[in-house]
Amino acid sequence: MTHTKLPHHHGEKQETAFIREQLNHVDDFQTVADVFKQLGDTTRIRIFWLLCHCEECVLNISAMLNMSSPAVSHHLRPLKNSGLIVCRREGKEVYYRAADTEQSRLLHQMIEQVMEITCLNNSNQH
Repeated sequence: MTHTKLPHHHGEKQETAFIREQLNHVDDFQTVADVFKQLGDTTRIRIFWLLCHCEECVLNISAMLNMSSPAVSHHLRPLKNSGLIVCRREGKEVYYRAADTEQSRLLHQMIEQVMEITCLNNSNQH
């Protein structure tokens, strides 16, 4: 693939060609955007965070979040489809937990770090 010259030359570095090539991988960036869309909802973040700490059934998740089971199921579906959570069936009960993936672990860490920063900023305002 040929690259056009950049409009302004600022002493292009060797990594510029690599960066420009990566920018052409739109599908990879779409995957990232899709994951962040899942976490663009407060309820999904809460459910994901909960499932990073324990494995739970829909009824228990519903009780912890003061939501109906159908509402919780509505949020679990896209989290599962995106690969952030997994489930297992035991008899009639289905248990959910965060997927054991690097992506899931990084998102969990990010959520906790942002919450910590937010909590620190909020406590400094009082």
